[in-house]
Amino acid sequence: EVQLQASGGGLVQAGGSLRLSCAASGLIFDGYAIGWFRQAPGKGRERVSCIDSSDGSTNYADSVKGRFTISRDNAKNTAYLQMNSLKPEDTAVYYCAAMIACSLEGYYWGQGTLVTVSS
Repeated sequence: EVQLQASGGGLVQAGGSLRLSCAASGLIFDGYAIGWFRQAPGKGRERVSCIDSSDGSTNYADSVKGRFTISRDNAKNTAYLQMNSLKPEDTAVYYCAAMIACSLEGYYWGQGTLVTVSS
């Protein structure tokens, strides 16, 4: 059974930092791209960032460029999202997903972790 476990969310003041983790099991981790998505209250899901499996290339939503950094540790079957300079508009439930390539939609999804940024 494939499982993706997102963790690391919490309450932080604007300007603060959090690091989210996505621990995967039941799949060949280094064969999948990992994406981070978020959904704010009353809004649709937004792709935040993705890291590819083959060359580790990354991409980011314009709204988080320069503030968020995605990374992965294949030895630990874990991906990370370092979030700096957080803003109240970053408040959302954050999800991680595994997909064959960053150009595709998420295939395996984890449960979300809530990030709340206070002003």
